[in-house]
Amino acid sequence: MADVSGSMVNSHWMMLGLLASFAVAHSGLAALRPRGEKLLGARLYRVLFALVSLPLAVVLIVYFFNHRYDGVQLWQVQDVPGVRALVWGLSAISFIFLYPATFNLLEIAAIAKPEVHLYETGIIRITRHPQMVGQIIWCIAHTLWLGTTFMVVTSLGLILHHVFGVWHGDRRWQMRYGEAFEAVKARTSIVPFQAVWDGRQTLKVDEFLRPAYLGVVVFVALLWWLHPTLMVATSRVPW
Repeated sequence: MADVSGSMVNSHWMMLGLLASFAVAHSGLAALRPRGEKLLGARLYRVLFALVSLPLAVVLIVYFFNHRYDGVQLWQVQDVPGVRALVWGLSAISFIFLYPATFNLLEIAAIAKPEVHLYETGIIRITRHPQMVGQIIWCIAHTLWLGTTFMVVTSLGLILHHVFGVWHGDRRWQMRYGEAFEAVKARTSIVPFQAVWDGRQTLKVDEFLRPAYLGVVVFVALLWWLHPTLMVATSRVPW
């Protein structure tokens, strides 16, 4: 039992290490983007960014899948009526916030020249940092569903990374756009809907009628369908 317990505790630390490695690589490359693009060009730097970030993300996801039930079971509510629907509903909402960058798929793939966009339409009217909000919603849903200390540690690490990303993102926008960013900052909020409640922003439904949101819906449906297959596939990886 001691060996099993120690192994489980080690998995917690390993997850924190993987999260820290991804955060340093992802945020570090984002911070170096202006210099990197001058040296390599925008497209090549985007490729470098992907070659570093994507493998780390895959390792992180596989390790999470394989160790999600490690540690102490703090609660068990999977059989409670309505919890499964709540978790899937929150997860679907989280992806709407997590992937606003899907509006610029050609840039993500470096087919079009990658740009740093400063805008305040669509989901940015709700929150200036939708990825942070989406990650928190995802963490709440999965922590509720799994109820393990490993999931709690994972959620805390992910949330801390995205909270840092709020400061880091605002700082990079400030350095790049100056007064233009200050104007956007004054009309938007970090807390969801705060700027709307304050009267600084107005939601426009037509801005959400975009193919990207349909893509998110399709992605969530595919993820729901493939979820059991993904669990089986990752379980075969000896990590």
